[in-house]
Amino acid sequence: MSLPSQMTCIAIKAPGGPEMLQLETRPLPLPRAHEILVKVMAAGVNRPDVSQRLGRYPPPPGASDLPGLEVAGEVVALGEGATRFQLGDKVCALANGGGYAEFCAVHETHALPAPQGFSMVEAGAIPETFFTVWVNAFMTGRLSAGETALVHGGSSGIGTTAIMLAKAFGASIIVTAGAEDKLDACVKLGADLAINYRTQDFVEEVKRFTNGAGVDLILDMIGGPYVQRNLECAAMDGRIVQIAFQQGYKIENFDMRPISARRIMYTGSTLRPRTIEQKGAIAEDLFKRVWPLFAQGKCRPVIDSTFHLRDVAKAHSRMEEGHHIGKIVLTM
Repeated sequence: MSLPSQMTCIAIKAPGGPEMLQLETRPLPLPRAHEILVKVMAAGVNRPDVSQRLGRYPPPPGASDLPGLEVAGEVVALGEGATRFQLGDKVCALANGGGYAEFCAVHETHALPAPQGFSMVEAGAIPETFFTVWVNAFMTGRLSAGETALVHGGSSGIGTTAIMLAKAFGASIIVTAGAEDKLDACVKLGADLAINYRTQDFVEEVKRFTNGAGVDLILDMIGGPYVQRNLECAAMDGRIVQIAFQQGYKIENFDMRPISARRIMYTGSTLRPRTIEQKGAIAEDLFKRVWPLFAQGKCRPVIDSTFHLRDVAKAHSRMEEGHHIGKIVLTM
């Protein structure tokens, strides 16, 4: 296909609210060695995009300054040495930025075939959350069959993905959320227990559900006051993985004794700064372990809403209002 020299994209005018997201015309990105150029049909909206817009999550060196960490679409150009895909292939891919655009260049090892039978919107909702949950809950957190996990923000893209994957691999899962419709959605998706953090003490509920034993894995994006309470929920040899700090990263009067008493492993990570090789390894593991679940109908991303690229400010407002269940996706 004949490619244009320029494209429409979304840039961040200055740190601030959703109104700081503006349409721009920029030159088409050229795929570098081992990269593919994707004509974007859908792009997921994620919390890191909001943080970047607010000026709290700058792109790493060499990455696009445009927001957008996951895309789905058609391969339209190949960089030097790129051999994994052919022109015309439909893929979904983890991007290092630049996903809010008509075209996005990504490393070929960070792209995977769009699952058979999935819409481009569904495919575009996969990479960021599935990469994040897989590496943190399964590769780092070592969640396995017969164990129990606690995931905060159960109705988010991360939360809904964690529910599906935990159940698919034989684990029990407890989630927290702040509204009854969100709790109901989590239970329908497979959560074994859904706790309303506004009206219930999740520590007490976890201990009751586990007969005082606690949970084997905690995936937390909240931070702040949840850090100490997570320690109270962790079982002997439990693992806690911190993936964000929505309520702050500074903690007062932190009591570390449970870490020693129950041999708790407390770690954390971010996905975007990982090396090309590390992200490629996650993608390879996902393709082997999770892509068969898509084919078997055991796993499918939950879509909350879609917005056209020009309405990206509405998409960000939807996320910040906190009423969404599942993923918010931009279409072109």
